[in-house]
Amino acid sequence: MPLETIEIETGDNPCATVLLLHGLGADGRDFVPIAQELDLSGVGPVRFVFPNAPEIPVTINGGYVMPAWYDILGVDLTAREDEQGLRASQAAIEALLEREKARGIPASRIVLAGFSQGCAVALMTGLRHAERLAGIVGLSGYLPLAALTPAERHGVNASTPVFLAHGRHDDVVPIVGAMASRAALQALGHPVEWHDYPMGHSVCEEEIVDLNQWLRRILAQA
Repeated sequence: MPLETIEIETGDNPCATVLLLHGLGADGRDFVPIAQELDLSGVGPVRFVFPNAPEIPVTINGGYVMPAWYDILGVDLTAREDEQGLRASQAAIEALLEREKARGIPASRIVLAGFSQGCAVALMTGLRHAERLAGIVGLSGYLPLAALTPAERHGVNASTPVFLAHGRHDDVVPIVGAMASRAALQALGHPVEWHDYPMGHSVCEEEIVDLNQWLRRILAQA
């Protein structure tokens, strides 16, 4: 089934799309207020798309059913990964990317972003997408299926800008994991802009300002 989405357009006839994936247990409404703080008026009207993850049992939470992009099997997020769930979410986000292109937004004007679990899916999908995206944003997350990334990533997105941001005091996705993901991407030659902040597993005002500047820059170039 296609994912349900919330959409906000900053003006008529959008010329760019920011597709933003929420974290575990949240929904598409989670990042609407943050998107409303962004000022991208200099690059023209923008469509923000906030998909809702399907509701599935999550192992680490005792099998409780909640919105999730994939199952979390243990505290160590990369020791055992729900590859089937990750690939299902990748396919669902690919469908949304195709829908944006069908609505007149070329891949080169689409930014794929995510927080926590959403970050993992955004990185996984963006690096494998068959057309070059404007940019990929990963907030408070990590690179999933990292060992498979070199073989599966698509060459057209080798030079796509990547924005990674993380809290130094994150006790959900420890910053060491995010730093390992950054190193893996840099080792493959991906241009990564890294930011870290004195916060936990959340988003802060300084981060929004940095993201805003990055989005303005990469959408102006796209």
